[in-house]
Amino acid sequence: MKRKSQDCPSRLPDNSAVKQQQLPAYRLQLSANKILSGFFATGVFCLGVGIILLLSAKTIKEVEINYTEKCANCAKLRENAANFDKECNCSIPFVLPETMKGNVYMYYKLYGFYQNLYRYILSRSNSQLVGTDVKDVRNCAPFKTSHNGIPIAPCGAIANSMFNDTIILSYNLNSSIHVKVPMIRSGITWWTDKYVKFQNPSFQNLSSAFAGTTKPPNWPKPAYELDEEDPGNNGFINDDFIVWMRTAAFPTFKKLYRRLHRIEHFTEGLPAGSYSFNITYNFPVNRFQGEKAVVLSTLTWSGGSSLFLGLAYMVTGAVTWLAFFSMLAVHLRLRERKMFFLQQ
Repeated sequence: MKRKSQDCPSRLPDNSAVKQQQLPAYRLQLSANKILSGFFATGVFCLGVGIILLLSAKTIKEVEINYTEKCANCAKLRENAANFDKECNCSIPFVLPETMKGNVYMYYKLYGFYQNLYRYILSRSNSQLVGTDVKDVRNCAPFKTSHNGIPIAPCGAIANSMFNDTIILSYNLNSSIHVKVPMIRSGITWWTDKYVKFQNPSFQNLSSAFAGTTKPPNWPKPAYELDEEDPGNNGFINDDFIVWMRTAAFPTFKKLYRRLHRIEHFTEGLPAGSYSFNITYNFPVNRFQGEKAVVLSTLTWSGGSSLFLGLAYMVTGAVTWLAFFSMLAVHLRLRERKMFFLQQ
């Protein structure tokens, strides 16, 4: 017996304005004048923003001191892993020609260090870094455990290769008086990194939280002793450690190391004069044919000294104007041809 059509559910959509596609619609009617005006305005906007960004970047004062060759004796010492416990210092004098007013930031810069390698980026334990499980080293190959099988904390290739040079800036009032420039190591991380992505285990005694673990092979001391001056800057929430763990996209990069504490002689910034960097050389770069540098820089409302954003706006504006003039020429030619045929 055949089923009646009335028994089958209806496949017709509801008789509503939405499902019947009866909503009021507006069809954009663009004329040639409107399109040309839009391209012209976009070009003006991009070129204007690009010029403002370039002028802002040009006002930044920046000094870069490459100390790879200047600390060559220390570099040779660090080539031999057996000298890991030997300290090596070098001093690099330089002259600051102009006063760096306002907030001054110190960066360390590396050349030829590839933090963007896929296996390198994955070699970390997020559950360990948020303080959930200090002994979770599943994703940290090849730096998971020591030769005795003890879990490493913090584990992974990123943590093991942490930049560990000590850089002190001194202001030379004269040949005999050297004033240490007050630099602050706090406040150099992103807020989300400091208070969300990195947390110490919930123990009253931080050394007890790391019990049953060992330090990374390239570290001179464990994580809970990274900052002897500030007990609250130890463990996974150490500022230098957090900055290093945010991997860079390119092989040449700089990371924030310190910022100027504007007190006493430095309330207005860094005055022009004679300075020196006193560096404790620990981070080897000759193995991968890299280089190291220290950068002193000011900032503006638009960021650092990079010209990329300003140039990107300028190029976009120039291309937009090129398209505008091309379309304008075509439009005028077609209009003249149309007028010619109408006159005939």
